[in-house]
Amino acid sequence: MIVCIAEKPSVARDIAKVLGANTSHEGYMEGNGYQVTWTFGHLCTLKEPHDYTDQWKAWALSRLPMIPPRFGIKLIADKGVEKQFKVIESLFQKADEIVNCGDAGQEGELIQRWVMQKAAVHCPVKRLWISSLTEESIREGFKTLKDQADYQSLYEAGLSRAIGDWLLGMNATRLYTLKYGQNRQVLSIGRVQTPTLALIVNRYHEIVNFKPEAYWVLSTIYRDTTFTATKGKYGSVEDGQKDLQSVEGKEFTVTDISTKKGTEAPPRLYDLTSLQVECNKKYNMSADQTLQTIQSLYEKKYTTYPRVDTTYLSDDIYPKCPSILAKLTNYAEYTAPLAGKKLPKSKKVFDNSKVTDHHAIIPTGVVPTGLSFAEQQVYDEVCRHFIAVFYPDCQFATTTVLGKVEDVEFKTSGKQILVPGWREVIKPQKQQDEENPSSSSGTKEGQEDEERTLPIFTKGEHGPHKPQLAEKWTTPPKPYTEATLLRAMETAGKLVDDESLREVMKENGIGRPSTRAAIIETLFKRNYIKKVRKSLEPTPTGIELIGLIHEDLLKSAELTGIWEKKLREIEQHKYEARQFLDELKQMVTEIVTTVMLDNSNRRVTTVAPEAKTKKAAPKKAAAPKVKKPKEGIDPRQPAGPGRGDMPSSKNPSEGMSFQRKAVGERESMPSDTNPDAIIGQPCPLCGKGHIIKGKTAYGCSEWRNGCGWRQLF
Repeated sequence: MIVCIAEKPSVARDIAKVLGANTSHEGYMEGNGYQVTWTFGHLCTLKEPHDYTDQWKAWALSRLPMIPPRFGIKLIADKGVEKQFKVIESLFQKADEIVNCGDAGQEGELIQRWVMQKAAVHCPVKRLWISSLTEESIREGFKTLKDQADYQSLYEAGLSRAIGDWLLGMNATRLYTLKYGQNRQVLSIGRVQTPTLALIVNRYHEIVNFKPEAYWVLSTIYRDTTFTATKGKYGSVEDGQKDLQSVEGKEFTVTDISTKKGTEAPPRLYDLTSLQVECNKKYNMSADQTLQTIQSLYEKKYTTYPRVDTTYLSDDIYPKCPSILAKLTNYAEYTAPLAGKKLPKSKKVFDNSKVTDHHAIIPTGVVPTGLSFAEQQVYDEVCRHFIAVFYPDCQFATTTVLGKVEDVEFKTSGKQILVPGWREVIKPQKQQDEENPSSSSGTKEGQEDEERTLPIFTKGEHGPHKPQLAEKWTTPPKPYTEATLLRAMETAGKLVDDESLREVMKENGIGRPSTRAAIIETLFKRNYIKKVRKSLEPTPTGIELIGLIHEDLLKSAELTGIWEKKLREIEQHKYEARQFLDELKQMVTEIVTTVMLDNSNRRVTTVAPEAKTKKAAPKKAAAPKVKKPKEGIDPRQPAGPGRGDMPSSKNPSEGMSFQRKAVGERESMPSDTNPDAIIGQPCPLCGKGHIIKGKTAYGCSEWRNGCGWRQLF
């Protein structure tokens, strides 16, 4: 009997249907020489500290670091899990062969390997490796089953990741909780979550410490077109006024006109991260919502495997593309121009060297029915990008016009679409501010105006114009959104806009595409970050925690990216798993030693999430009485990476905000022993004026120009 094991009951049913295993039993399907069973995701997990020795039950600094001589696994303590495992175990013991039908990825491999290890499997094991759950794909997969040994390095990489997360998470969480926590507050530390939190906290400090600076821009309007002085920004109003006076009353002369034609290639196909980024920008969907939605589309057979980190297709997909396009009947107006023609095969789309386990996310061609609104949005994104890669490049012309008044030169430019090409399928939105979070300028000089057609100018023409000198202020970096945070995680904190360079940087990204959404959700649950509109901001606890950590290995996105690269190299047979774990054990030991030597007696302030009230002022509650533990923390309290160490906040938006409020809203300044100390400081609302003192309140010196900031005495 051949036993097949899938990761979910729904996937098992799809496989059983194809194999002809149509008889239902408790925990499995049977028929045609096959038994098809399933897990519910993880049935097994690494043992907890107290499973190795009673000495690790209580949380105590004297017992750190905890490094088991050999790591073991155990069943997750759940009656449903235990019942299903007994079914799986009995089937495995009688099996002639096992087919691992787990999710085709690192985590899926680990899930099923642990189950087989726990069940003491000794018979031959084959591996089903497919990128979609259509009947055609399942049939093809069973015709080309691989030997399990071919995926040994994948398992070793997954195991190394799990053990590494255990070593760092268990030890660092206990270490920081005992050393710096108070009132039984657990300070959760993780290999990926802590550097991610550090990115958000560092951005917070950049914004808070940012000092706006004034600059001036000289522009003029000639024939209803705005030209800007090529000198750029003026550092002083005197320099700007000097040039303004020199051009006032003089005629504007067009000195040069140049038109340059260019082409723009279609956007790349989606990997998981780029899909999450786009859905967050367009539809305000969280990374986790996008992941759950695309996973649902995959399980319904409408799209291919979603947890991928490549934007390329393998060459063997090319012959299947015409039939997939033909089946996208809801997009007939876009696929019709491609029908009957040989599809272009671009190296930017088809490249075997850029595809490892799975290719980019594309539709399967199965016509969807009964989609939710979110599923429709995500499916539409995937389909349009797939169709667009077979369209010609967009052709455009960029016109630059130069002008001069006396010795001051001016410039304007416009972009005109000549042949839309792929833009017929995808209508690009204007680039939003959040795409340039590091920009410190309040203007976008030097950027081409998107699709702005200029009037027809003639070289040498001249006439009157209206010059003006505008005062502007530099602005702080933008807070992270989920979209920009995902990009920062992908490139280990480096801001990379170029798509080809981003592909290279993926090797050093922090976390995996499939886990980044969960990391962000974990930071919310532990009350380390909150969401204000679309922005992600740290809570006081998150800020203090990062401030306490002096070890760069724990909070550096770049260094964590190097660890992530080594895990990928283990998967690619380029790095030894044993060496990776030895290095991690040494790192954990060094961190414990360093923190133990800290005699500063610092503590993280306990900040509980505030409960929502209906317009009523919150009442002061008495501090809860906490019994002092005999030693450390109650070991029965869940802790460690991914175990919900912090109580889940029902209102993750509570805490500290550094986002500027809407015009007219009041915003308090930090208190000081001398309340007048805020006089002269920059206005927290407009950033232009400074704080002045009135009869009953502090206000902004720009109040005549509309700034409504006030703070009562």
